[in-house]
Amino acid sequence: MPVSAPQPKSVNANGIEIAYLERGSGPLVICLHGFPDIAWSFAPVLDHLAAAGYRAVAPFLRGYAPTALAADDDYRWATLTLDLLGLIDAIGNGQKVYVVGHDWGSVVAQLASKLQPRRIERLVLCAVPHLRHFFLSTTLRQIARSHYMVRFQFPRWAESALPRDDFAWMEEVLIRRWSPGWRYTAADIAPLKANFSDPLRLKAALAYYRNIPGFVFNGEQRRLGFAPIAVPTRMIFGSDDGCIGAEMFSGQEALFTAGLDLCEAKGMGHFMQAENPDWFAARLVEFFRR
Repeated sequence: MPVSAPQPKSVNANGIEIAYLERGSGPLVICLHGFPDIAWSFAPVLDHLAAAGYRAVAPFLRGYAPTALAADDDYRWATLTLDLLGLIDAIGNGQKVYVVGHDWGSVVAQLASKLQPRRIERLVLCAVPHLRHFFLSTTLRQIARSHYMVRFQFPRWAESALPRDDFAWMEEVLIRRWSPGWRYTAADIAPLKANFSDPLRLKAALAYYRNIPGFVFNGEQRRLGFAPIAVPTRMIFGSDDGCIGAEMFSGQEALFTAGLDLCEAKGMGHFMQAENPDWFAARLVEFFRR
């Protein structure tokens, strides 16, 4: 945990205790993390947003400590979406909110913006394109990059490989290759290793990937995921992202009926909010104030 970071608070939302970091006061901005990441990576961004006059919140997604584990092992995408909407109910004071989603946070933010678009003022999606575009317009290069998603479907392999040798595979493949220019420190990734050192937390995080087939083959969920987004959206992508390539972010404008603003993070990879939080926060504030 960063020394200057806020202490987590918690609230019951959608039947689960959700922990979150909070800074500042004003219009509410909710920042959703992805994998292998947790809310602590947003702490510097929260400080910038607070200084700009916003109430900035970064929840720990379902299954990520200190948010509760799902008692029924329910990590379906639909449930994660209801977690976000429940959190907005619990702390949003009935106001429209700004939502920032990175990686899995982008998936959740996309689904929530389609399910209840009137509750979201503006949307910032980071490192993941529109779900329809990702699934139906993927490239051969992207299929190769996404090989880990297939590996994660095999429980014994993933649960064994990720923590081995002090998370060497996770650090090399999921961090260094995804963000090759990020000069992170041991302290930066210590919270990640602490979270995934708990087998139950690791299993929960992997369940997000293991619910991909459930999303694809559930007609109702797939229709929601593939539907256009009717909230003004900025999409930030890293030019050097080794997880989802920069070429995957073009040609999706028709899927954003309220407008799409593409914003390239030049020289940055997948974890742009951690690589350059000053630049990242400035792009958020700039878009929110339009």
